[in-house]
Amino acid sequence: MRNTLLITLLLAVNSIIYSQQNQLSGVVTNQNTGEAVFSANVYLPQLEKGTMTDLDGNFSINNIPDGNYKLIISSIGFATLNLDVKIPSEAMQIQLNPSAIEMEEVIISTPFHQLQSENVMKVERESVSELNKKGAINLSDGITQIAGVESLTTGVGIGKPVIRGLSSNRVLVYTQGVRLENQQYGDEHGLGISSKGIGSVEVIKGPASLLYGSDAIGGVLYLNPERYASAGETNVELESDYFSNTIGYQTSLMAKTSSEKLKFLARGSYAAHSDYEDGDDVRITNTRFNEKDLKAGIGFQDKNYKADLRYNFNRSEIGIPEEIGIQSKDKEPLLPFQKIDNHVLSLDNRFYFNNSSIDFKIGYQYNDRKEFEEHHHHEEEEHEEHEEEEHEEHEEHEEEAATEPALEMHLETLNYNLKYNLPKIGNFETIAGVQGMYQTNSNFGEEILIPDAETLDFGVFVTTHYHLESWDFQGGLRFDNRSLETDQFEKEDGDIINAVDRDFNSINAALGAKYQFDQKFIARLNLASGFRAPNLSELTSNGNHNGANRYEIGNPDLTNEQNFQIDLALEWRNEHFEAFVNAFNNSVNDYIFISPTGETLEEEPVFRYEQANANLYGGEIGVHIHPHPLDWLHLESSFETVTGKLNDDTYLPLIPANSLTNTLRIEFESGNSFKDSYTFLRLKNVFDQDNPSQFETATSGYPLLGAGVGTSLELSTVQLDLNLSGSNLLNKQYISHLSRLKPDGINNIGRNIVLSAKLSI
Repeated sequence: MRNTLLITLLLAVNSIIYSQQNQLSGVVTNQNTGEAVFSANVYLPQLEKGTMTDLDGNFSINNIPDGNYKLIISSIGFATLNLDVKIPSEAMQIQLNPSAIEMEEVIISTPFHQLQSENVMKVERESVSELNKKGAINLSDGITQIAGVESLTTGVGIGKPVIRGLSSNRVLVYTQGVRLENQQYGDEHGLGISSKGIGSVEVIKGPASLLYGSDAIGGVLYLNPERYASAGETNVELESDYFSNTIGYQTSLMAKTSSEKLKFLARGSYAAHSDYEDGDDVRITNTRFNEKDLKAGIGFQDKNYKADLRYNFNRSEIGIPEEIGIQSKDKEPLLPFQKIDNHVLSLDNRFYFNNSSIDFKIGYQYNDRKEFEEHHHHEEEEHEEHEEEEHEEHEEHEEEAATEPALEMHLETLNYNLKYNLPKIGNFETIAGVQGMYQTNSNFGEEILIPDAETLDFGVFVTTHYHLESWDFQGGLRFDNRSLETDQFEKEDGDIINAVDRDFNSINAALGAKYQFDQKFIARLNLASGFRAPNLSELTSNGNHNGANRYEIGNPDLTNEQNFQIDLALEWRNEHFEAFVNAFNNSVNDYIFISPTGETLEEEPVFRYEQANANLYGGEIGVHIHPHPLDWLHLESSFETVTGKLNDDTYLPLIPANSLTNTLRIEFESGNSFKDSYTFLRLKNVFDQDNPSQFETATSGYPLLGAGVGTSLELSTVQLDLNLSGSNLLNKQYISHLSRLKPDGINNIGRNIVLSAKLSI
C-alpha cells in the first residue's frame, strides 16, 4: 500500500512538471567505409535509456530532460565511443572506428556510470549469459570465472562469494539496487538468488565503504537485473538447461513489453538437482537442492522522472551434507536441510532537473530461514532413530520436519539510499548522499542461534570526480553509525545470554587517480579505507549450529574491523593484444575470526570469536591475444594469488589457493542464419595450498579441464541459442580448499556436461 501510494504521488508530480519532449536522433556509420552500422547500441547511462540503430544506422531517443549527458555508442567489431551531448541537440553524425577489442559496457556499481576504461576504480564485469555458457551450475559457481573471485561452498547448492580472500559479511551483495540482507553472515548460507533474470555481474575488489557503508570491507558483488524491452517491442524467452552430473534441470520463462513510457517484465524459473557425483562416481549424500524463483518489474519513464519497481521471490530447499551414505538420484532433500524464502521489493525513483538529478532508492526484504534436523523431538529420537531403513527414516523425518523446524528466523530489512547528483562545475562531478537501514531479527524455532534483535544504520557521504585530458581523480569522505540492540534470552539448559546494546561509528575515505596514454595504456592507483561492524552471530552466538557442524560462542565486546587497502592496476591494450597487472595490500585492524577451543559441547566442537590484526596481499595478472589477421582466435591466460596472515604470522583460514587459467576461444564468422558461433577449451590449474590456518590442513592442487561450443540460429523473428559445455572433463577427484566438506574428506563435483537452449521471440 505504501509503495502504491508513493508511485501515485510521484506520477502526479511528474504530470505537473512535464513540458515539451526532447528528442536525440542521428545516424551511426563506419569511420573507414562510411557504411551504416546496423544494431549499434546507443545509450544514455545517466538516464538508463537507449535504443538500437536500424538498417540505415538511424536512431532516435525520446523524452530526454534538458541537460548535459554522456552518450555511449557500442557495436560488436567497433571501439566503444563515449560522447558528451547537451540536450536539446541537433541530429548527430556519429562514426565508429572498427576494432577487434571487445566492446565495453557502462559500469553501474560505481557512482558516475562510466565505461570500464574511464573508471578510476577497476571493476570486473561479466554478463551472466557468458558465465552460463562456460557451464556454471548456479550464480555462485559462475562468478568463480572472474579473476580474483572464488566461492566458499557446501556441495554445489550453497556458495558464497570470496573476493581476494574475504567472504561472508566482508563482501556486500547488491541486487535490484539495494543491499541484500539474508542472514549472509554464515558461510553455509547461499546467495538465495537465481542467475535467471540477472543481466550482468560487477565486482569491486577492495574496500567500498565510501559508497556502500559497513560490510563492503572486502568488496562488492553487484547484480544488475535484466533490462526491459526497447520501446515499442515485446519479447518472450524460454530457457532450459540440463546438467549431467546432478541429473539436474533448470527452466525459465520470461516475457517483457514496453511502450514509450511504461515497461513490464516477468520471469519464472525452477531448478532441481540430485546429489552430485564426485570423480570416483560416488554420489555425495544430501547435496541435492531445488529452487523456485520469480522476478517481476514495472517501469515508468517520462521526460523528468523515472521509476523502476522490482520484485524477486526465491525459495530454496537445500540439503546439508554430513557424510556419504545412501546413493540416490532423488531431488527432495534429506534431513538436515534448509528451507529459505527470500523476498526483495525495491523502488528506484529518479528525478531529472537542468544539469542535476536526484536518485532515491528504497527496498524492503523479508527472509524466512528454516533449518530442519533429525533430533529436534527429544522424546522420539531415542526409540525411532536407529530402528528403520534409510528410506523409511527419510519419509518419517520429512513428515515431522514439514511442520516443526528446529531453527526458524525471520529477518526484515528496510533500506533507503538518497543521492543528489550536483550540477557539473568545470571538470568536477560531485555526488552527495544519505544511506540507511532498519532491520529486525525474530526467532520462532525451538532452537535459538542468535537472539531477537534490531539494527539501525545511518551513513552520509560525498564523492567527487575531476577529469583532465589524460588524468582522472576521484575521492570522497563518509561517516557511518550502526546501533544494535538484542534481547536477553534463556537457553534450554537454563543459561542466560545477556542482552547487547552497542553503537559502532566509523569515518572512511577514498582517493584514486587514473592516467591514460594514447587510448592504450591505463594506470590506476586507489587508496581506500573501510569498516565492518560485528554481526549478530559474532556478538551473540551461543548454541549448536547444525548447518556448520559446530558449537559457536560469540563475543559481545568485539569492535569494528577497520581496513586500509592500496590497489595498483596497470593495463595495456591495442587491437590485437591486451595485458593487465593488479596488485593489492589490504591491512585489517581487529580482524574477527572464529577459532576452535578444543572443548566439546552437545557433542560438537566449540568455536569462539576472537580479534587480531591481519594483512592480505596478492593480485592478478593476465594477457589476452587476438592476433592479426586471425581476429577470430583468442588466447587468454590469467594468474591469481592471495596470502592472508594474522599479526602473529599464522595464516588466515579459507584463503583460496593460487591458480592459473588458460583459455583458447574461437569465434566463427556469422552467416545468413547462424551467428555468434564459438568454441573454447579451458584449463584451470589450482596449485597446492600449503599455507593453512592453525585449524586447517594443507590442500593438494589439481587441474580442471573444460570445453564448450555454441551458436545462435536466426529464423525470421525467432532466435534459438544452443550451447554445450563441460567442466572437469577428466573426471578429476579433488577437494577445494574452500569446500566446507573438506574436513570430512568429501570430494568436489566430478565431470559435468551442460546442455542449454534458449528460444527468443
